[in-house]
Amino acid sequence: MTAKHNPPFRAEHIGSLLRPPSIMEAFRARKAGEIDDAGLEERRNGAVRDAVKLQEDAGLQVITDGEYRRTTYISHFVESCEGLDFRPSSFRFYDTEGQDHEFLAPRCVGKVKRANALSAIEFDFLKTVTVRTIKSTYASPATMHFLGGAPDPDPAFYANEEDLFADIAAAYDEDISDIAGRGARYVTLDDVPFPMLCDPAIRGQVEKQGKDPERLLDQYIDLTNASFSSAPSDMTVGLHMCRGNLKGTWLSEGSYQAISEKLFNKLNVDVFFLEYDTERAGGFEPLAAMPDDKMVVLGLVSSKVPDMESKELLKARIEEAAKYVDLERLAISPQCGFSSAVIGNPVTVNDQIAKLKLTVDVAQEVWGSA
Repeated sequence: MTAKHNPPFRAEHIGSLLRPPSIMEAFRARKAGEIDDAGLEERRNGAVRDAVKLQEDAGLQVITDGEYRRTTYISHFVESCEGLDFRPSSFRFYDTEGQDHEFLAPRCVGKVKRANALSAIEFDFLKTVTVRTIKSTYASPATMHFLGGAPDPDPAFYANEEDLFADIAAAYDEDISDIAGRGARYVTLDDVPFPMLCDPAIRGQVEKQGKDPERLLDQYIDLTNASFSSAPSDMTVGLHMCRGNLKGTWLSEGSYQAISEKLFNKLNVDVFFLEYDTERAGGFEPLAAMPDDKMVVLGLVSSKVPDMESKELLKARIEEAAKYVDLERLAISPQCGFSSAVIGNPVTVNDQIAKLKLTVDVAQEVWGSA
């Protein structure tokens, strides 16, 4: 197999890592006024150095900062913008006991405009501590609308959704262009709205609100494409899709079949990162709609549970997926990050390391390189 020297690599990971005690203590100390912003930044930088070493020691070619500067994977963008805040969502997370859990989601509360360069802070520091490929991660643009329940915009700020989406896209495009100017060439958008639109129950909930799920799908594809329309031609842009990832819980279930034909062919990304660690994602058949010029990273290793997958099972699943997408265009990763919020998934640091190393080992055995 051909070795990969540019992203996506054969062994990938999504981005977030379990927050170390030092980060948790730093957040507490800053809130209590025991340290100032400079002290918080110093402790964050030390933790990020450790996160980089963890990834490099695992054999990964792609490096993130573990999202250690964020409270959640979403907060990064909300805090970068004016006009966005958190409000209770009309959706729910679910656990293995059948319980549902409320959560806060982004909501438009004013005119949306990029105000801070948080991605630049993350990227600029990583450049000083690694020579490997840096991946900058964002919550997807559709997350800023759909995750809160796809509410109609407040007419005091926007006459329609199209105007709101234009401002959201402009904020993303500005931020991605900023880090591109600093040398960034690998970006992924972490998305739950698209796979939520695979869930019949959620589509029904949306329809009860008087909205058309297919129209939302079209709007979110356009919104996402517009969000990186100014990215340089040599920047790799990926879309990561999962069905929710909060302390081991999830938001939705359903095969990609409901969106695959339209999404895979109309979204202008280079690579799709697809959750495939449980039956909630369905089978590999929707991959038949994947265009020949796009890569697929199979999220086969679970970041939600400590149980270790067997190499043989993972290799068998890759072989099965290769019936629909050529093996040369496939790669492997965990299905999501290990800590989409400060409180991470119910796994240990040792579990996390083992799963990252497993991902690398399987990639090397299947493709000859990671």
